[in-house]
Amino acid sequence: MSAETSIPPPRISAAELPDAVKSLLTEAPIGFALLGPDDVFVSINPRMATVFGSTPARCLGRTPTEALEESGDPAGAVAHSTSVAGVRESGHAVRGRHRTPSEQTWDLTWFPVDDPANGDRHIALIAARDHEDGGPHRGEQRLRALLQAGNQIVWSAGPGGDVQEDCPQWRAITGQDLDAYLGRGWLDALHPDDRPRVERAWDDAVLDVTPFDAMFRVRTRAGGHGHYRARANPITDGAETAEWVGTLVDVTTEREADELRQRLNQQLSEAAMRTARLQKATSDLAEALTADEVVQAMSEIGRSGVGADHTSVALFDRDRLRLRMLSADGCLGLPERGFSLDYPDVAARAVAARAPRLAASPAELRELMENAPEVEALLELTGERAWVALPMMAAGRPIGALRFSFDAQRDVTDEERVFLEALAGQCALAIGRAIVYEREHGTAEELQRSLLPEELPEVSGVRLAAYYRSGSQHVQVGGDWYDAFPLPDGRVAGVLGDVMGKGIPAAAGMSRIRNALRALAFSMPEPVDVLTGLDRMFTATEGMDQVTTLVYFVLDPVTGQLDLSNAGHLPPLVVAGNAGPSLLDTDPDTPLGVSSPRGHHKFFVQPGNTVALYSDGLVENRKRSVDAGLNELVRVASMAQPEVVGDPQQMLEYLVESMLEGYEQDDDVTLLAVQLPVIDSVSER
Repeated sequence: MSAETSIPPPRISAAELPDAVKSLLTEAPIGFALLGPDDVFVSINPRMATVFGSTPARCLGRTPTEALEESGDPAGAVAHSTSVAGVRESGHAVRGRHRTPSEQTWDLTWFPVDDPANGDRHIALIAARDHEDGGPHRGEQRLRALLQAGNQIVWSAGPGGDVQEDCPQWRAITGQDLDAYLGRGWLDALHPDDRPRVERAWDDAVLDVTPFDAMFRVRTRAGGHGHYRARANPITDGAETAEWVGTLVDVTTEREADELRQRLNQQLSEAAMRTARLQKATSDLAEALTADEVVQAMSEIGRSGVGADHTSVALFDRDRLRLRMLSADGCLGLPERGFSLDYPDVAARAVAARAPRLAASPAELRELMENAPEVEALLELTGERAWVALPMMAAGRPIGALRFSFDAQRDVTDEERVFLEALAGQCALAIGRAIVYEREHGTAEELQRSLLPEELPEVSGVRLAAYYRSGSQHVQVGGDWYDAFPLPDGRVAGVLGDVMGKGIPAAAGMSRIRNALRALAFSMPEPVDVLTGLDRMFTATEGMDQVTTLVYFVLDPVTGQLDLSNAGHLPPLVVAGNAGPSLLDTDPDTPLGVSSPRGHHKFFVQPGNTVALYSDGLVENRKRSVDAGLNELVRVASMAQPEVVGDPQQMLEYLVESMLEGYEQDDDVTLLAVQLPVIDSVSER
């Protein structure tokens, strides 16, 4: 419980007064008034108005001086003006007396109050009848009754801060007798942790003559502790402190409600954070394709979610006999080739028991593993000092375990355990997808490569090169393909095409087109004839939704003449050492199967020049359009070093690495290059 000490004058707002209190003040036999910052009456009850020889309606909006002058009491007006000025200057209460024209004597107390809304300084005035017989001031007694009606205990202390009068309500709460309460004995009823702080605050207030405001716990008669707020203000007589008057309010209910709200807010905040982290984990794991990518994602989630220093995944091998560990930062202290379910590690125990296994310290790990010597080896080789392992289940069977470790001893809360168990479920799904992906992706890539030539032919006077890279975002076989072969007349034919779509239909269509093209090329090799024949075959065997584009050429190594037809494909790239790279300025015809006359393009390839065919995966992706990619391709080719330009294989590799840098590959990339090498006349002789 905190204390608020040495606070400014009390803040009073009408909103803080119960309706019953406001009603009592209106009808009370004591006088009460409130002056605004400009020292005019903003509130006054009938009793106080009679003190000024007027009515509340005539007093409101006037200063006390104006009210008294109007009632014919100039001397009283001067005294009241002096009292108001004294409160303004000192910031403390001022006491005085006032005698009305009817010879009634009133004790007056002026004291400062602040508006809680804006901090403006107001002045409150209380008037009580002075009895000639010296009896108790009934007005003050009634004021005490009003405060008690508002659930406030009234207490007082002498000018030095020692309690000199009994407070039965306090003693009823604490069970103290009168002797134990008086003086500074009331402090003995405070909670031991609160007493030093409150005692210092009370001493400072008494010494500095400043208001006292503190919250603390009080030991009750029943033996428990209640929360209370005590406030007190000094009553001065001129420059001297006459006494201290204060109130005590039970705030236990409010305090407990506030603590409950704080706990609920904290729990809701933590639950929302765990939900957000689990959603983030689900999103990150959905993007992970391989088991290594899953482990990397889990490492980030473990670090941010529960502060894990190391994260690893234990997976069964194909025979389900051993667990192999996958980790983003290695698995020091664990067998590199994996281990069986009886190995003393939390991951193996979690899989065997199909339940979480936790160890908050090395001592707990030793106990869990029955002091196995492997535990000591683990502790020597790693900085791990706390461990959590959770089984990963798929179709009701364990496939491995998710393992977290910490470099310091650490307990896992129930909330964290629920979060980690949900995380293990997400990890199991991601690992299952990754295993299927890796298996199918490897099969698809192997099938893709089996449909491409194992090697390119060796043709005198021509250098051929090819490059193929499977897309990373799919597991199905693609439709990209290339081929090159010598013709009976000494020329060399080459083709690069793309059957749109993925999977077996695309692969089957690619295989049929490749075989048909070879058969046509050996009987009528000219590009127009070959593409016209493919159109007829395509119409007879392929569906209209099987869109296929290709570029087919025939090159004469002796003359350098290259004849080419383009069925809706991207323009070939010509890399010339002296003239610079460029795209062949030819308009592509329609894709295969779309009836239209086939165009024929003839040009000559100079010695040292390279003609490169390529698929759209080289130039187009989610972040780059085809037109922008083609411009980039020419720019990248112009920056190739001479030794790269002179070697077609290096040239293709350079183009791929440069064009894909900074982009995520989302499609197959296929290239075919043909080059007429520069003839060295000296070596020829």
